[in-house]
Amino acid sequence: MQCTFCKSHAFYRREHEGVSLCKRCFTKSIENKVRKTISEYEMFDYKDIIAVAISGGKDSLTLLSILNRLKMRFPLSKLIAITIDEGIYGYREEAISLAKSLTESLGIEHKLFSFKDLFQVTLDEFLKKQNELAPCSYCGVLRRRALEIAGRSVGANKIVTGHNLDDEVQTMLLNILHGGVDRLMRSSPVLADPDGRFIQRVKPLCYLYEREIALYAYVTGLKFQHIPCPHGSRALRGEIRDILNSLEDKHPSLKYTAFSSKMKLSHIIANHKVQLNSCRICGEWTSGDMCEVCRVLLENREIRCLIREA
Repeated sequence: MQCTFCKSHAFYRREHEGVSLCKRCFTKSIENKVRKTISEYEMFDYKDIIAVAISGGKDSLTLLSILNRLKMRFPLSKLIAITIDEGIYGYREEAISLAKSLTESLGIEHKLFSFKDLFQVTLDEFLKKQNELAPCSYCGVLRRRALEIAGRSVGANKIVTGHNLDDEVQTMLLNILHGGVDRLMRSSPVLADPDGRFIQRVKPLCYLYEREIALYAYVTGLKFQHIPCPHGSRALRGEIRDILNSLEDKHPSLKYTAFSSKMKLSHIIANHKVQLNSCRICGEWTSGDMCEVCRVLLENREIRCLIREA
């Protein structure tokens, strides 16, 4: 099998585009797609302080590696890596080590923040006191707040996450199945608050398949965590992932079509402005009288909610 572009030996067939790629052309195509996404959505400016959320997995480490390569286009900008330690015994330790190793090799500043410091409880401690089987829901709520606090702490005006195409489509279906259609307007490639209450979030990998990110990491020699989160098997997301992967195998580009539909829906919903209020417990912005972070923390009676950070 020959590479469609340079005629050398191909090692990968990209079915949704109908092309075969050698390692060099494949790597270049991934980096070009990220570059195009950044340009299309005008994700960065020249003087940005960019907090890159890295977990130690393939997506976030690939993201940091590519952004470091592209940084020459933004010479006055600054990359700072931030890692959130949820406190998952036997899982997060390896990931943090891998994150530290990459940031040191790239010469990028790395800051570590933990649930224990921010919320006075690790995720493991929190879940021991819960009877519900929704660890990912709790973790997601707390992680989003932790990233916001971390971003403020390092003075960032952009927070970059490694959400890929698969993540985006899975989240869309989860929101629909859980009745959270309004959340679609908060899941675009660039999420900016016109009133400046939150740090802007951007997702440069949103047009990349998860499997292609993994392949890019292998080809470029990135070391990343292979062990899945021990709580992941209890999540509906895993079942949706399997269904989507099966459909994609039979109908290449289906995920792109679904993502396009999500974007159209998010634009329609975004026209309906949501009134935000100050949470009566911690003072953070929320659509109700209490934010999701305070709600999940107060569900555990032994854990006091955060007072608004200074």
